[in-house]
Amino acid sequence: MLISFKSKSSPAVLMYQEHAQRILDILHKNPTRGVITPEEAGAALALLEQEVAETRLHPENDVEHDVHTPEAREAGETAEHALAQRVHFSQRAFPLMEMLRSAKAEGESIIWGI
Repeated sequence: MLISFKSKSSPAVLMYQEHAQRILDILHKNPTRGVITPEEAGAALALLEQEVAETRLHPENDVEHDVHTPEAREAGETAEHALAQRVHFSQRAFPLMEMLRSAKAEGESIIWGI
């Protein structure tokens, strides 16, 4: 299932739910639907920046590319190839972090699931 994060301050950010789940867990948000207000954006950004810094210090604990995603199954991707193509947390979080920066600066909310 795709989650589409939307804000008037920037283009939409699309993520598979299984990839967005970690981010939303860190922010204590429901993956089904939710909102990050402009007032919450700064704290949310700080939490994600902290997690990015932590994963850079301990890359062995970082989330690896999910071999079970639909595009991986369609391509017949092996576990070895998935490990070589791993996507780090910082890469997954970057688009939403940029959206948070923009939403905070422009006083806009970020919504999803609506």
